[in-house]
Amino acid sequence: QVQLVESGGGLVQAGGSLRLSCAASGSIFSINTMGWYRQAPGKQRELVATITSGDNTIYADSVKGRFTISRDNAKNTVYLQMNSLKPEDTAVYYCNLKYFRAFRWSEHWGQGTQVTVSS
Repeated sequence: QVQLVESGGGLVQAGGSLRLSCAASGSIFSINTMGWYRQAPGKQRELVATITSGDNTIYADSVKGRFTISRDNAKNTVYLQMNSLKPEDTAVYYCNLKYFRAFRWSEHWGQGTQVTVSS
């Protein structure tokens, strides 16, 4: 019933920029946290950034100052502006939605979008 649709991934040279988008649809509780995670080959999935419906944000140390997460609550859409990209940013980026409703946690993931940064 809940679906996350991602877009914006691609190939970019080091120092370049990309903007990822994730639109959520379905029965979504208005108070929630949306975020981006990434997984590089041979590594575990890691948090990149999260943002609450009240615009409180958390960033991984590796992306602070370079990435900016934002959201449009009316559209249930979260964005990730990625600047000054580095080869180590290469990974599959996944959108995440989490909320607590009716005494239970609900969590949903997008299908992932590939980001490749060349040297």
